[in-house]
Amino acid sequence: MSGTSHLAAHSDATPSATAVPPGNTPGQGRRRRRRISFDKASFFAVALLLPLAVYVVFVISPFVQAVYFSMTDWSGFTADMAFVGLDNFARLLGDEKFLRAMLNSALLAVVVPTVTIAIAIAVATMVTVGGSTTGGVRGVRGAGFYRVISFFPYCVPAIVIGLVWAQVYDPSRGLLNGVLTGIGLDGMADFPWLGDTRTAMAASMFVIVWSFIGFYTVLFVAAIKGVPGEIYEAARLDGASRFRTAVSITVPLIRDNVRTAWIYLGIAAIDSFVYMQAMNPGGGPGYSTFVISQDLYQTAFSKGQFGYATAMGVVLALVTLLFAAVVFLVDRVTGGGDDVRGHA
Repeated sequence: MSGTSHLAAHSDATPSATAVPPGNTPGQGRRRRRRISFDKASFFAVALLLPLAVYVVFVISPFVQAVYFSMTDWSGFTADMAFVGLDNFARLLGDEKFLRAMLNSALLAVVVPTVTIAIAIAVATMVTVGGSTTGGVRGVRGAGFYRVISFFPYCVPAIVIGLVWAQVYDPSRGLLNGVLTGIGLDGMADFPWLGDTRTAMAASMFVIVWSFIGFYTVLFVAAIKGVPGEIYEAARLDGASRFRTAVSITVPLIRDNVRTAWIYLGIAAIDSFVYMQAMNPGGGPGYSTFVISQDLYQTAFSKGQFGYATAMGVVLALVTLLFAAVVFLVDRVTGGGDDVRGHA
């Protein structure tokens, strides 16, 4: 009994660690909201609201207007326009010329990014980790020179590239046919590279790929330099070939850069108006190089059918968004969300 009384007395004498003052509850001070100062409010207005307002005015608003114009018969030069609903889009489904342009744009969206990224990764690998198999991991001799040469075409405006290559492909006085005939290929004399359905699209794709390789080579060089050299040294010690190293190490570790490159290249390829208009303003033989943007341009400024042309623009925007969504989906399905560094 005395021990129990002693413990009770000791408990009464010891102050409670969880006691709180009357009228207060635990965490009330933490839950109390702080007033937003003028400095914070002004920062939010400048850093968030202002860019959002600019985006709405110059991006969202024009797109909404374009959707409205695509549902009219607007000629582009008068204020009068009649609302026709989805008639313009229904016309597109039966427009063989537009459907051919859609097919050509889809072909460009598949081939141009694939070839460009493959070559750019190969060149970037060569100038960063493709050097001697002994000593430290380094690129080939003269790697800086190769980087400069590969980047040079990207410094030239697209319209200049298109016009120059149109002259190179010229059947009668073009440089390409002159070189080919000079080395004994007499059958290539006066061959119309841009005037033959068998070669027009391939020749156009070559020019687009050639113009983009330099930029994406530099992009991948920067990405590969961010990969720890110990990973490549370990692969070398394990006896991995250069191709195996590129496929199993380089590409997975720069996957985010590859995905970004694929999206930007696909968008540029789907449009590709400047290149195609410079090399083949009429769309090539049998519309073999005709793309959506060319059809849009001709419909609006040659035929004066701005409502119908705007419908083409809306479809082009939706195709571009769909392409980006497909790239993200494929990347996710193939394991893009995994931590590749943890598996390396």
